[in-house]
Amino acid sequence: MANAFYQVPPAVNEPYNSFAPGSEDRALLQEALAEAKATEKEIFMTIGGEKVAGDDKLPINPPHELSHTLGHYHKGNSDHVHQAIQAALDAKEAWENMPWQERAAIFLKAADLVTGPYRYKMNAATMLGQSKNPWQSEIEAVGELADFWRFGVEEMTKLYQDQPVSSPNIWNRMEYRPLEGFIFAITPFNFTAIAGNLPSAPAMLGNTVIWKPAESQIYAAGLIMEILEEAGLPDGVINLLMVDGPVAGDIIFEHPDFAGLHFTGSTKVFQHLWATIGKNISKYKSYPRIVGETGGKDFILVHPSANPDPIVANLIRGAFEYQGQKCSAASRAYLPKSLWPGIKNDLLAELKTVKVGPVDDFTNFVNAVIDERAFDKITKYITIARDSDECDIIAGGTYDKEKGYFIDPTVVVTTNPNHQLMEEEIFGPVLTIYVYEDADYDKTVDLVDSTSPYALTGAIFAKDRYVVEETARRLRHAAGNFYINDKPTGAVVGQQPFGGARGSGTNDKAGSIINMYRWVSARAIKENFVPVTDYRYPFLKEI
Repeated sequence: MANAFYQVPPAVNEPYNSFAPGSEDRALLQEALAEAKATEKEIFMTIGGEKVAGDDKLPINPPHELSHTLGHYHKGNSDHVHQAIQAALDAKEAWENMPWQERAAIFLKAADLVTGPYRYKMNAATMLGQSKNPWQSEIEAVGELADFWRFGVEEMTKLYQDQPVSSPNIWNRMEYRPLEGFIFAITPFNFTAIAGNLPSAPAMLGNTVIWKPAESQIYAAGLIMEILEEAGLPDGVINLLMVDGPVAGDIIFEHPDFAGLHFTGSTKVFQHLWATIGKNISKYKSYPRIVGETGGKDFILVHPSANPDPIVANLIRGAFEYQGQKCSAASRAYLPKSLWPGIKNDLLAELKTVKVGPVDDFTNFVNAVIDERAFDKITKYITIARDSDECDIIAGGTYDKEKGYFIDPTVVVTTNPNHQLMEEEIFGPVLTIYVYEDADYDKTVDLVDSTSPYALTGAIFAKDRYVVEETARRLRHAAGNFYINDKPTGAVVGQQPFGGARGSGTNDKAGSIINMYRWVSARAIKENFVPVTDYRYPFLKEI
């Protein structure tokens, strides 16, 4: 029983290592990479705290080194889905009744573990399993994941502190209950931090969770589970399930105790899941919470007044970091004709310095895309550009999947602002540029707003403050995360809560209190210290 009002340690964003040549962190990371490559891991499902084998044991190969086997994971079946549901329900009562500060301690410890003794293991797992360079891994698989856990605890305390006012003789209280039932978390391949946060955020608030990571992220997901267990997470609170999506969905979305979906992935899949939940709505004990962050067709819009010097660096970072496999990656750019010649020359010159290759060569800026399916989809768009009279490939356009799924950073210039490459999510290292007449800036703003069904991230570059203000206002609904004179990627927990609307999701802002409110069901409690003893109101008295 708590006999004090506890204050959690203030959340501070985790500092990043640079891995510069000669640094200790570089040497430690290289050791962790070598150790991981020398050891084949076996990753089991975790159901009710037990390590569970599946019917099949499938290999895990680095996307950049297909000939190497990092280990194997156990793939489950429908029986395991039923077991995970029961484990989550069995664990629910004890977990939701655990004092909040005890739940908080688990995730605060997990943050210290991932930034401490597990730091280099986590980076190695993410780099090898998901083909990330050291910086891209460090900022999210370590830094952002720890930030999610630390800021999540801080936001949880703010939520609990939000209490109603009371009148004389009355004490009003608000209890933030976990949802009735279990949560289903579906996580993507591209961010280890998202894979850790989606099951953790509901769990912090007393919910129990079934977690299905993307198969291409399982190598690091297994390590997240290990860290949470080391931090003291009780059995059955988060159940790691490795099955095909339809196998899980056919059972979970039919279950009366299904209480919520926490999802990051494609718009098409999210819409299908939403429709399935809607179809089954009469089967559930309560209305499930549906939280999703989906696709993006993120933009960079440059005004003629912009300083041209930062444009190229931000185009390259925004479009090609992690091979463009970010929901927030710059995929379309609108550049003024007056600035285009200089930007083009500098862009082509800089792209010649960008190296592509495996992650253990730290001089490579770009690594491999995640798998063959992604490779084929992305290169199909390059073929479309190559065959189109409205497109000109001015950089890249080359690719090879003999040793790994490598696609060179590709820049396409189109004369059609509504070309397929300007409208559809590609999720790879392809940037399409439309050069507009300076006098047509207003029309171009309308193009930016109307071209894509998505509204996740976007950026404008301009010096004229009237332009900045007006453009930001006109593009108010075009991006949930909006950047001024910066690239549209790299949201930091606690600084830029992340999420978009329209076709990009429910905009519940991962890592913020907005998201935390989605996983609780409030109960208002009124206590009357001096109850009335007479039903009569004053107006009933006779004159």
